[in-house]
Amino acid sequence: MAILPLTGNAQQLQSYIQEATLNNPEVQALELRYTISEEKVNEANWLPNTELSAGYFVSEPETRVGAQRARIGVKQMLPWFGTITARENYATSMAETDYVEIAIAKRKIALSVTQSYYRLYGIRAKIDVLDANVALLETYEQLALTSVEVGKASAVDVFRLQIRQNELIQQKATLEEALKAEKIVFNNILDRDATAAIEVIALMEIPSEDPIHTMDQLALNPELLKYDKLYESVLQSEILNERESLPMIGLGLDYLPVSERTDVDFDDNGKDVVMPMISVSIPLFNDRYKSISKQNKLRQQELDEQRAQRFNQLESALARAVSNRNKARIAYTTQVSNLQQAKDAEEILIKNYETGTIDFNDVLDIQELQLKFQLNQIESVLSYYMEQALINYLIN
Repeated sequence: MAILPLTGNAQQLQSYIQEATLNNPEVQALELRYTISEEKVNEANWLPNTELSAGYFVSEPETRVGAQRARIGVKQMLPWFGTITARENYATSMAETDYVEIAIAKRKIALSVTQSYYRLYGIRAKIDVLDANVALLETYEQLALTSVEVGKASAVDVFRLQIRQNELIQQKATLEEALKAEKIVFNNILDRDATAAIEVIALMEIPSEDPIHTMDQLALNPELLKYDKLYESVLQSEILNERESLPMIGLGLDYLPVSERTDVDFDDNGKDVVMPMISVSIPLFNDRYKSISKQNKLRQQELDEQRAQRFNQLESALARAVSNRNKARIAYTTQVSNLQQAKDAEEILIKNYETGTIDFNDVLDIQELQLKFQLNQIESVLSYYMEQALINYLIN
């Protein structure tokens, strides 16, 4: 699954995805299943057991050339022409279905890694914003203390600034706990030590243009291809059923040892009997094959309905993801504008301080708005990339 190009170390994210797909137990289990399915293709090339028989005449029947002492036979049944090939084709189609399951699992893992990676970025970015705002409040606190000394501010203003700092420190502590949990989630997806270091991009910005995609690309999603492969396996199953409903041919050979007659002497006296045999196994009562054929037709109808239902679900998910991505861009643009205005207001307040008319209530209000816009901006960027990751899962 392709990832959206970032402004930083996008290659690192791709490396994490590759590591996850290599180490993930689910993928490894599915690859083992696929290996088993491939081996079943070799298993399909089989013949019925060869029949060996032997018997001894307790009462030896007399023939013109002597008494028959025993009977030894061998027989091999052979399926109708094309049956083994049909069996191999069916096994191959089932193996291809298992291979698509691997592709689906890898795409889901790539999506999980990508979204967890973006969540880590979002948490860290918010922590950085809180740190910057705490530092800003500390600067305001020093201004407030200076104003208190000259009688231009109240000690209450200082306390309010300190309380606001404590609130931000609490939010940071909460985010740090979320960061710890998300690191464990991320490392577990990669099937590695929960404390392993994770490199996360420092800056993510919404690109100027969205990646181009069409709804037609949705048809290539492995979740839909799986139904196509299953449908093909049912077709191969029906071909195999038709072949198995045909007669089987048996080839055999009987050997009868004969004792020599002692009372006469003639040609072929005591000559053993060798009798080639051919037989045909005819499925006269073939209700079983008719039932299997009917089941295959019903299974095809079922797969058609399931595929149509899954296509509708994926199409709806794609539409929602595109809509949410577009809304994230709109929200991001709004937050950029709001944040600039908040900074302009902050500059005005600082200039007022130089004239001795600063209002620390306004300072707190602007700081709170600025923090809100900064956090919302991070949320917008995070939402954009999370939705884009889902879009990539659906169409790439």
